[in-house]
Amino acid sequence: MLYYLFQYLNEKFHIPGAGVFQYITFRTAMSVITSLIITTVYGRRLIDYLRYKQVGETVRNLGLEGQMQKSGTPTMGGIIIILGIVVPTLLFARLENIYIIMMLVTTIWLGAIGFLDDYIKVFKKNKEGLAGRFKITGQVILSLFIGWTMYFNDSIIIRQEVKLPVTYDAPVSFHMRDNVPVYTQDIKSTITTLPFYKNNEFDYSKVLKFTGEDYEQYALVVFLFFVIIIITGISNGANITDGIDGLATGTSAIIGITLALLAYVSGNTVIADYLNIMYIPNSGELVIFAGAFVGACVGFLWYNSYPAQVFMGDTGSLAIGGIIAVFAIMIRKELMLPILCGIFIVENMSVIMQVSYFKYTKKKYGEGRRIFLMSPLHHHYQKKGYHESKIVTRFWILGIMLAIMAIITLKLR
Repeated sequence: MLYYLFQYLNEKFHIPGAGVFQYITFRTAMSVITSLIITTVYGRRLIDYLRYKQVGETVRNLGLEGQMQKSGTPTMGGIIIILGIVVPTLLFARLENIYIIMMLVTTIWLGAIGFLDDYIKVFKKNKEGLAGRFKITGQVILSLFIGWTMYFNDSIIIRQEVKLPVTYDAPVSFHMRDNVPVYTQDIKSTITTLPFYKNNEFDYSKVLKFTGEDYEQYALVVFLFFVIIIITGISNGANITDGIDGLATGTSAIIGITLALLAYVSGNTVIADYLNIMYIPNSGELVIFAGAFVGACVGFLWYNSYPAQVFMGDTGSLAIGGIIAVFAIMIRKELMLPILCGIFIVENMSVIMQVSYFKYTKKKYGEGRRIFLMSPLHHHYQKKGYHESKIVTRFWILGIMLAIMAIITLKLR
């Protein structure tokens, strides 16, 4: 909103300094600052209100050290994160941008699903919360919306290098790269970035290439399938990771910074061409959203680090996982998430492995056996006697290493 206000003031009254709102870097900085103010200053008031309303976490006794001391800690703090993301985005982003619209829809939609789950747990005194099938249904509906929009919306295109004669009915641009002529077109495509693959680019339509010459007609089905798997997997992975103080929040902030850098590079034609990275027109606006996301995570971490004064609940964890997944899909970096979100995936897999192995051994030997002392993985280390703060610190270091590794893979062919 402020973007449009200052654009109007600059055009009509030529107010000195009003034109600074045209720069993505300035608006990103303002987005981060505003998000930090919302989450730290107004976050305190919301925590006090939640405590006043006795919106406390019900903790099951799992035999973990210091666990029962957390009983009654205010939950549903994810509202703070959502406000810290949505408000700065509305203030500083260009709201007609299709990428911003989809990110706002993702944040509010998954935040609402998580809020409903927390509401049932806290106010209806149902420890199970919203049934898993309803959560998955909500995530699948969002995935279909994102995938369908990405595939059909005319504003979502990529700039692809082509060779003459061209096959697409679109204007051809020409420039020099290392004294070599390069021709490009802005086209619709299901191409994405895939580390360790030729040119780091992969087309979803080629998954069914073995079926025959008309395999490209199934590109939408393949793309939607991958989008559903990625969004549900990462969203639930973040939900599972949110088990000890500051783990999910800090890890998400690291991932958010990495995605912000990738979005800036992908949305800048000069830098993208210099680094030989896929250029995505109009995607640079996502950096403002990423700034708000990182600011919200860092601001919330002030109250969520050990010992936590508030828990985000599913209101926050489902939302931040979905935001990361959808953001990566939009900048065509979703196939890098197994590296970038390695912690979420490992935490998720530890639960799947534990449950599967327990059921298998119970059926085969008559008694269930375990791979880990407890799942998710962070509880395994708690059972081994590691302090929460030490576990979180090591996971953060791992998250930074994975983020650096994900960026490095962009230059590996």
